[in-house]
Parts: sequence; C-alpha cells; structure tokens
Amino acid sequence: MLIHLPIIILTSLHPTPIADTVPKFEIARECQFEGGLKEDLNRCMTDETQAREQLQTKWTQYTPSEKKRCNQVADTSGISSYVELQVCLEMERDVKQEEVGKM
Repeated sequence: MLIHLPIIILTSLHPTPIADTVPKFEIARECQFEGGLKEDLNRCMTDETQAREQLQTKWTQYTPSEKKRCNQVADTSGISSYVELQVCLEMERDVKQEEVGKM
C-alpha cells in the first residue's frame, strides 16, 4: 500500500506550465539597445515596466499558443520587449473576437 503513495501524491499535484507566468525580459538591456537620449531611455523603461505589469494582470486570459507565438514575435531581434509582446497578444485577442463576431 505504501508503494502506491508516491504515485498518488504525484498525480494529485497540479502541474504549473511555464506559460503560466509572464516571461522575464531584461528591460534595461532592451532599452539601452535602442540607444538615444536619457529621456528616451527613461520613457522606454517606463513603457516596458507598464507593459509587464499589465501583462501580469491579464496573462491567464491568453491561450498557450498565443503566448508562444507572441513570445517569438517579441524576441525576433534577440532583444525581447514587453511592449511588443503585449501588442501581439492584444492583436491576437482582437482577431479572435472579430472571428467570433462573424459567426
């Protein structure tokens, strides 16, 4: 009977997929890559931070396939952007809503 206990425990645990959390991007690195004046850097840091915070509140609303696709889009240049990720996910959502509205 005790032999089955680990199996029972493992099957009762809820897996936490990686897509359940917003990916971690290096905001400072991304903003420095863009270059520009100090004001531009500050604006970039603010925009990226706000986008990350908004994504954290809405992350569970997106499907795993949307997250995967948009994460690839946000990382096309090798420098990831929360703003690009957020825009992509919002566009995916809008397209889906349009398709539902046409039915």
